[in-house]
Amino acid sequence: MDVNSIGIFSLADKRLAWLDQRQVLLSQDIANVDTPQFQEQDLIPFATTLARTTAASTPVRTNPMHLQGTTGGALQPDGHVLPAERAPDGNAVSLDDELIKVADTDNAQALTTNLYTTYIGMFRTALDRS
Repeated sequence: MDVNSIGIFSLADKRLAWLDQRQVLLSQDIANVDTPQFQEQDLIPFATTLARTTAASTPVRTNPMHLQGTTGGALQPDGHVLPAERAPDGNAVSLDDELIKVADTDNAQALTTNLYTTYIGMFRTALDRS
């Protein structure tokens, strides 16, 4: 059984790949915190990346008593803006901001890995394979 043919595992795989790329960029930012004229780098948010790579789906109302679903408002535009301040040498990397992004990325990676492991466990239980 190919787990990547199942939607939740495919999504988890894409999310982990995106998080891996983001960690690389953030580590480069931290490594160049003292490099003159260095500009911080970050990826486009995962939700935006995912929306570009997958077909848009419309929520389906399966019962007349359910509220009508909407597709708008879920995605936010890319929030990447110019840094508020620069060092005298022109460096735009804020170590505090980068460390917060690294921690957020680490938390997202742990969550995705835990979800992946949990779903594998449920599949094993359903297939009666411990």
